Amino acid sequence: MTRSSGTRIECAVTLGRRKRTDTIGGSSDQAMLLNRIEQTLGQGPCIDALDSGRPVLLHDAQASPQWGDYCGALCVAGMRSTLGVPMELEQDSAAVLNFFAPTPGTFTPDAVADALTFAGMAGKALQVAIRIPTLNEAAEDLDAAMESRSVINRACGVIISQNRCTHDEAFRILRKASNDRNQKLRELAQSLVDGVGAHKTPV
Repeated sequence: MTRSSGTRIECAVTLGRRKRTDTIGGSSDQAMLLNRIEQTLGQGPCIDALDSGRPVLLHDAQASPQWGDYCGALCVAGMRSTLGVPMELEQDSAAVLNFFAPTPGTFTPDAVADALTFAGMAGKALQVAIRIPTLNEAAEDLDAAMESRSVINRACGVIISQNRCTHDEAFRILRKASNDRNQKLRELAQSLVDGVGAHKTPV
């Protein structure tokens, strides 16, 4: 973008997931700071591009009637024009490349076209980067669910041995005790299993 415009361009990336926005990278500390200012104020081209899914251009922060607080902060930081370009991600995520320039009118139609091309390529890389931790989180959730199920099954085994009942009946007894004590089912099951090992009074 710097080469195509002939002006030093800064860039930062805003990622929106689960109703939260975060600055996840930038070409400099200044770019990341400017991006966070926009997120804090809740106004600006990047925020609008994130909401609309369309590119949003600010030609001149000093002359624009929009986003008064943001434009003021931008001018103080020595930036006059910005361009927010959305990237195509998975359904539960959205991201925007936020470009900053020190001069007004920097983002010509040709510069915008270059930004759109770059956003298309960067979006594919970001999709992969997001997918990896998402898969890791899913695997961790599955492990936790399996561990919880194992503890509950062991607790049901204790109840079966003590009450000579079926597995379904044992689970109902455990669930009723959980409700009566206002205690999570897994926590109660773990305490029951631990209690048997320590020879405590059974449920």
